Amino acid sequence: MTPLVLVHGFLGGAAQWGDLTADVAVDLPGFGARAEEPPLNRIEDMAAWVLAQISAERFHLLGHSMGGMIVQEMVHQAPHRIEKLVLYATGARGVLPGRFEPIEVSMTRARKDGAEATARRIAATWFLHGEAARAYPATADIAAGARLPALIAGLEAMRDWSGEDRLAAITQETLVLWGDGDRTYPWSQIETLWKTIPDSHLAVLPQAAHAVHLERPALFNRMLRDFLTGADHPDRPGG
Repeated sequence: MTPLVLVHGFLGGAAQWGDLTADVAVDLPGFGARAEEPPLNRIEDMAAWVLAQISAERFHLLGHSMGGMIVQEMVHQAPHRIEKLVLYATGARGVLPGRFEPIEVSMTRARKDGAEATARRIAATWFLHGEAARAYPATADIAAGARLPALIAGLEAMRDWSGEDRLAAITQETLVLWGDGDRTYPWSQIETLWKTIPDSHLAVLPQAAHAVHLERPALFNRMLRDFLTGADHPDRPGG
């Protein structure tokens, strides 16, 4: 069976995936269980780092938010290693019109308010109901473990990256997955991924924001499982 690799987003970590299971769930340097390690501030370097952690020759790949940028870069660096691709609540640009606040504002506020307060504030934007969301406390605790250098490095990495001009070169079958209440990545980014990647499918999940896997876990897991296994595909056995 082809293994599944999960790459978390900004202020995330392997522990943020909830009940979603995978063969490999990395913690990027500076985040999660690697919060003590020096962070990377380029998406290209993060992609190369993740590729070096994976022993399997071929694997399915899912990236969330900033992790979605990283996995796009992984596809370009090692296209022969990736089978199916899931781009979850992400986009092809780091500088996003419509983001809940501009990246430079996040940097300024982080330096002024401190890493922990900034991480908890940003984590609240990932849920439809903010701090009242059931999954918010645990998610915010993981986010708050990142130090200020990692927070700034992640923002710099996103600010300085764009993969728009290479979307059409992605040959992997791709699922673009998004919550209709996402305040971080607007529909325009999702539509660009869906319409530009040649072999792509779109799943818009209702009543969820940026952390669909925590707000609608059963639906999210079913969408992911069906895509990876080919279930309900009219051209495949069992469809």
